[in-house]
Amino acid sequence: MMKEHIIPNEEEKKLLKSLDKREDADALRMKRYLSMPDLSRTTGSPIYEIIQKILNIPEIAKLDVIKNPEIVPADISFDLFDFPKDHPTRSKSDTYYADDKNILRTHTTVMWYYYTQLPEIKERIEKGESVGCFSYGKVYRKDEIDRHHMNVFHQIDGWFLCRKAEKIIGIQDLQNVLIEIAQAVFGKDVKYKFNEDTFPFTTPSLEMEIEKDGKWVEVLGSGVVKAKVLDNLGVDSNIYNGWAFGFGLERLAIISMELPDIRLLWSEDERVKKQLKLGSKYKEVSKYPPVTRDISFAVDKSFIPNNYFDLIREVVGEDIVEEVKLIDKYENEEKIGKNKISYAYRIIYRSLEKTLTSTEVDTMHKKLEQKTTEIYKAKIR
Repeated sequence: MMKEHIIPNEEEKKLLKSLDKREDADALRMKRYLSMPDLSRTTGSPIYEIIQKILNIPEIAKLDVIKNPEIVPADISFDLFDFPKDHPTRSKSDTYYADDKNILRTHTTVMWYYYTQLPEIKERIEKGESVGCFSYGKVYRKDEIDRHHMNVFHQIDGWFLCRKAEKIIGIQDLQNVLIEIAQAVFGKDVKYKFNEDTFPFTTPSLEMEIEKDGKWVEVLGSGVVKAKVLDNLGVDSNIYNGWAFGFGLERLAIISMELPDIRLLWSEDERVKKQLKLGSKYKEVSKYPPVTRDISFAVDKSFIPNNYFDLIREVVGEDIVEEVKLIDKYENEEKIGKNKISYAYRIIYRSLEKTLTSTEVDTMHKKLEQKTTEIYKAKIR
């Protein structure tokens, strides 16, 4: 029978208090993201609807539920899960660091660690019992700006462990799990296929694609838990093996409803909210026109584009900026100086709720230029 485990975390409480006292841009940014609603626990959200459909799958319903911290140690998030030392996710250009050792979680797979540390679960493993759980909620990654990506999104992860003497987990087990999830979300008639994939913490690994409007779209991933990762977690890989799955929830919602813009999932407009039902094709409430502006500047080579995307979100507003495209990037010591690099971005401004005037956009764009100069010591070109 499903049992919920909520992980108490005193260290996270201390880190949150520390963040509350800080007023630097990074801290303000992280506090804002952490305060955003968890749509996987928000009744009426299609993200919540996906979770409920998955919960009703008989095999999943047998698993425990674990709610783990949103601020986690980097070594637990990366080292225990066998991420390569040079994996980009470890860098501050891709991940939000609350301090030198702790990050806003980048994946819900981190629940494996918290689950296996529970005294009750340790005891069950020592007795040779099968164990399994799943976890869902917000995750955080610095990301580009376009209609299908946000730096705050939702994931779900699940895993199941059993003794090898009882069952050897293989490819068919992975496929069975993904098929049940895909049919629960997209219907029994969904067409699917499998491809080999690679994840740091599973081998072999599979991805599932489903057919949508004649095109194949990646939706789900799974794998056999790596022996090394089991050993890292204190589970004897000579005795236990297991399967695992994990995926982003927004992707499934966007595909199911044919949403043109990920921001719609966060909309408070009742005309939008009443349409957000899985399987129902979204109809534009009113497509307000985009307004495009370019920004070009020379800046030190230490400049990190993902951090700049966060600045754009803050200055302009996540509900206003639809997309940011890199249209030019070059180095020329004679023209722009030593250790400098030139970037040119095209920014598409579009509100989901009204037509933006040129004056409004010019004001926002001017403010962005000022902040770019002020924060990055950039020279606008």
